[in-house]
Amino acid sequence: MLASFLMGLVGGQRGMMPLATVAVAAAQNRLPPHSGAPPSLGHPAIVAATVALAAAELAGDKMKSAPNRTIAIGLATRFMTSAIAGGLLAPRRQRWLAAALGGTTAVLASHLGLRARLAAISRHGQVSTGLVEDAVVLIGAIAILRNLERLSGRQGF
Repeated sequence: MLASFLMGLVGGQRGMMPLATVAVAAAQNRLPPHSGAPPSLGHPAIVAATVALAAAELAGDKMKSAPNRTIAIGLATRFMTSAIAGGLLAPRRQRWLAAALGGTTAVLASHLGLRARLAAISRHGQVSTGLVEDAVVLIGAIAILRNLERLSGRQGF
């Protein structure tokens, strides 16, 4: 369930990144066996769409008109995408608990991330702090994807 928790941290900062990450994991056959993921999740069109949405979010975050991540729709999106990803990264018997963990972690991380970002913006500006945050999120998502077997403590990925 560590992967689900970590994905919630990622999702708290960038709401579309969890779905893009699990779509890429599905395409690479890295999801846990019996994850319950629909076979179409790894389809190239789904992977391209989720990655495009995540990339658009990365770009949009730097705009002055970008909404606060803790508005209701932002938190709902982060909860749902992180819950879906969290559930898919866990063994079947722990799916619901992992989903709740991923979603709840995303909501809490959204608030903490916003506080940190606002504090940094006053010193370093919106774009540079956003780029640093993007780098942390991307590195985190890639690390989760590359280490799913180790994070789950199970073999057979």
